[in-house]
Amino acid sequence: MAKIAKVGVLGASGYTGSECVRLLLRHPQAEIALLTADRRAGQEMREVFPQFSPFALPKLVPIDSLDWAALGLDLVFCALPHATTQKVVKDLLAKAPLTKVVDLSADFRLADPKAYARWYGHEHHAPDLQKEAVYGLVEVNRERIRRSRLIANPGCYTTCAQLPLVPLIKANAIDLDEIVVDAKSGMTGAGRAAKENMLFSEVSEGFHPYGVGHHRHMAELDQEFSLAAGRDVTVTFTPHLVPMNRGILATIYVRGASGRSPEDLHAILLKRYTNEPFVHVLAFGEMPQTRHVRGSNMIFIGVTRDRVAGRAIICSALDNLVKGAAGQAVQNMNLVLGFPEPMGLEQVALFP
Repeated sequence: MAKIAKVGVLGASGYTGSECVRLLLRHPQAEIALLTADRRAGQEMREVFPQFSPFALPKLVPIDSLDWAALGLDLVFCALPHATTQKVVKDLLAKAPLTKVVDLSADFRLADPKAYARWYGHEHHAPDLQKEAVYGLVEVNRERIRRSRLIANPGCYTTCAQLPLVPLIKANAIDLDEIVVDAKSGMTGAGRAAKENMLFSEVSEGFHPYGVGHHRHMAELDQEFSLAAGRDVTVTFTPHLVPMNRGILATIYVRGASGRSPEDLHAILLKRYTNEPFVHVLAFGEMPQTRHVRGSNMIFIGVTRDRVAGRAIICSALDNLVKGAAGQAVQNMNLVLGFPEPMGLEQVALFP
């Protein structure tokens, strides 16, 4: 049996960090050896998230107090805010180069430093590491991930859009100039920080688009779709905020290429994902719901006909905190540390 891995979670007091902790507590080969926080430093994890009261967990500590070399961690999950991550990971890998890192921020997702500066408004602080980072969409980059020490965990919206579309793009099965992604996310996608526009009274009984025409995930989608196509692809993407806690549902509109029917597109996806443990393609005409994947590491994909000849409607659903973040991060951990890929992630969705 493989050795028990010592892992740390940076930013454990946020939703994504706490979800990493939830999953790691039931991972048979992982020991949580470090938890960090900023405002919550010095507190016990149970004080921040009472559901962890029964478990013996490390106290939350500030990052600037850490001796990375002395900690001897096998892997670190980095659930810190964008921009903060670059400096922390640069310091960590300089002092503990054998430690693996799965970064859940956007800091290492864009391969082009100029694209990063354009979309995030500042220069990248660790361009050499950005070149080294591997994009962590497991079902696409599995073998490269195995050999990497720095994995850029994909965004939640982008995972929900890429898993249905990348196989179709690679198969030349859809018109690359007619891809529309209309996506809806639950509130946890906005993080845990107190914000006026995230108050219950501001979001309940409502449903609204945001980042229209300029959301940062557009850069990630364009990058990965262009890579899959071997040419530039610019996708139309609009995110919406829905007053629910968890989940993303993407409704995707495409046109078949070279006479491909919606049934053909469904067959391509069904064949591609037959042996994937966390991607489930529904029967043709069936559509997924976010409640069908809540709390699990699954993504459900449905395909049906549009009333316009040649067009198909694809719907995909995942839990933004699991397959869209922490669950996919644990998948990446399993790959780089040599564990079975589904380990610690076998939980079935919570319903109702």
